[in-house]
Amino acid sequence: MRSIKIEGVNKSFGDEVILSKLDLEIPSGQFFALLGPSGCGKTTLLRLIAGLETVDSGKIFLGDQDITHVPPYERKVNTVFQQYALFSHMTIYDNVAYSLRIKKKSKKEIEERVYQALKMVRLSGYGLKYPRSLSGGQQQRVALARAIVNEPDVLLLDEPFAALDPHLKEQMLIELIDLQDKLKTTFVTVTHDQTEALTVADQMAIMGTYGHIEQIGKPEQVYEFPESRFVATFVGKTNLFEGTLHVKENSQEVNVYDLGTFFVQFSLNKPWFIPGCKILMSIRPEKILITKKKMSGFSNCLHAKVSDIIYYGRSTKYIVTLQNNQKIHVFEQNEEHFPQETIDYDDNVYLYFQKENIVLLEHV
Repeated sequence: MRSIKIEGVNKSFGDEVILSKLDLEIPSGQFFALLGPSGCGKTTLLRLIAGLETVDSGKIFLGDQDITHVPPYERKVNTVFQQYALFSHMTIYDNVAYSLRIKKKSKKEIEERVYQALKMVRLSGYGLKYPRSLSGGQQQRVALARAIVNEPDVLLLDEPFAALDPHLKEQMLIELIDLQDKLKTTFVTVTHDQTEALTVADQMAIMGTYGHIEQIGKPEQVYEFPESRFVATFVGKTNLFEGTLHVKENSQEVNVYDLGTFFVQFSLNKPWFIPGCKILMSIRPEKILITKKKMSGFSNCLHAKVSDIIYYGRSTKYIVTLQNNQKIHVFEQNEEHFPQETIDYDDNVYLYFQKENIVLLEHV
């Protein structure tokens, strides 16, 4: 169980810069997620850690060991790929045992470790089957067993559930969390699926262009307190308003053109929190209460007209048009709605939210 440290890593393919001066530390024994859009360099970074690609410059450490130029087979790192890469002509047992045989382990040790690995991924009794006879989820478990049988210090997962349907993906995510908890191994997964990252990660890093790290933190910290427009819009959905910051004796406010003044709450700990400056106000859709009734006890209120309604079963998303013609999203759990109140298309509604639920972002 060892940490990973990336120091000043650069990587290009031809004239295309993929990673530029990347610094990152992944704590040992945690489930760490690298989240970012396609092309941000997250898979390249994973391959550099695995030794499947070489850095142009910079260093990679596994614990205190510099593994920058250590061959892949000498690193205590294993990778689970998106396409599983199972040997179709081999049984499940032989697939899992393959690397141990290459290392010339004894027959008894191979048998013990293979059966233990299959047990951990809930595939005991599947040893004599072939990959073609298994479902996608079962094949993914075989790929996991083949990786953990080597007892790696770090397990890398390259978008491991991209090919699975949503129901199976949810089941596999839960199993993966349980597996990491049992092994206490450092897991690093790369994904562009924000729900997947928020579900599994102890900590996560949001990657932008050229591998730039936009924000690192626990999932709830990143989601609730994004530090940039990129993070706020990439991790979940949010509503953004451009306004001017005002600091008064007893209040902090943002004035939004054609919408009025909103009460906000923040600490003056950012260099760009300057009274009179342009600023972005971010409010998550689920932080807004939508109703046709007048209410008290809220810091802020907007008037809107319902444009679209999307029913998800357990929840409903409303797309509403504000007085300045800006459209925003409101997300509501269906059991939370007022009894006997029905909101329909073209209804005039009130939107209520508290100042504590507003996050202020730099206007860039």
